[in-house]
Amino acid sequence: MSISDRCCNITPFLVMEINEKAEAMERAGESVIRMCVGEPDFDTPECAKRAACKALDDNLTHYTHSLGLRELREAICADYAKRYGVTLAPDNMVVTQGTSPAMLVLFSTILEQGDKVITSDPCYACYDNFITFAGASPVKVPVFEDDGFQYRVSAIRKALEENDGIKAILINSPANPTGTLLSEERLKAIAEIAEENDLWVISDEIYHGLVYEDEAHSILEYTDRAFVFNGFSKLYAMTGWRLGYLIAPPHFMRTLRNLCQNFFISANSMAQWGALAALKEAEADVERMKATYNKRRLYILERLKNMGLPIKHEPTGAFYVLVNMRHQAARFDGSSLALAYDILDKAHIAVTPGIDFGPGAEGYIRFSYATSMANIEEGMNRLEDYLKAQA
Repeated sequence: MSISDRCCNITPFLVMEINEKAEAMERAGESVIRMCVGEPDFDTPECAKRAACKALDDNLTHYTHSLGLRELREAICADYAKRYGVTLAPDNMVVTQGTSPAMLVLFSTILEQGDKVITSDPCYACYDNFITFAGASPVKVPVFEDDGFQYRVSAIRKALEENDGIKAILINSPANPTGTLLSEERLKAIAEIAEENDLWVISDEIYHGLVYEDEAHSILEYTDRAFVFNGFSKLYAMTGWRLGYLIAPPHFMRTLRNLCQNFFISANSMAQWGALAALKEAEADVERMKATYNKRRLYILERLKNMGLPIKHEPTGAFYVLVNMRHQAARFDGSSLALAYDILDKAHIAVTPGIDFGPGAEGYIRFSYATSMANIEEGMNRLEDYLKAQA
């Protein structure tokens, strides 16, 4: 039987392929330091676990509203009001099984065959696949390390001049894979471009809260022509709970609700009660995790610099460092994928090849510090030995 073109066009998520090989090596008895996947190594806060268990004990195990528990949506509104001073309505969001389903239903809702979406290069690996699956195509706008991987407003305007059919600009701040933040000035400029050109801004805010310097801003502070992805996986160490949400303008909610009713019915009920407790009670847990991440961030940056690996703009959010290793990748005709596998095979460190995030990151390697300090120290020791052996 043949497989549909739209599925055949989905490219592998390379970080998961690296991670799966690392798992196989571990099963064979080898010691591997995993610094590839962006998954918090912390336990979910106790308040969330207790609330989920209580929901189970109280038999709150049935379908919820297709948009999600009203109580949870109200708490999300309160959280955005507290953090960003924006007013949201509970009926203008949908709670989903992670942010990935939110991306699927949003791009299916707003994109027609042949439409285009501006994305940065590099950007999160899965964006392009969601866009193309909806029949549209990404317009890649390069961002550069010299600018801290921030959009250049002039480059966005140039992309609009050169391309018809652009529907939206996709932003991610703090960003994966770079760990950098878009400045308030750039966010305002992007919002103005959207207003001027009748575009939408799609803002992935999943790493909000994980900021160690500067301040993250929501796009909703600057425009109503916006959709926002967010969730509980990163900030609250709830990756396996699979819970995210999408904030959308009122005009789109009926369609989004229809899609969620048909495709998903509702998000997991116990997970939603756990997320509600996390929003209301886990602030101290979040601050503790953030302080630990920051210590790891400062340590890994210092070690990388001491190895002669340049970090022109230090990442101040999320838990990633994107490192220019083109001089090492040159041994493999510039392939960061081949370099990542060589590091895994010889140094037993699982890292993410830059090409996973677009051609603009080819020759770069992403390190995740969402692992213990002991693992990071050992990983950096192994990397230092690896680089010395290649010198």
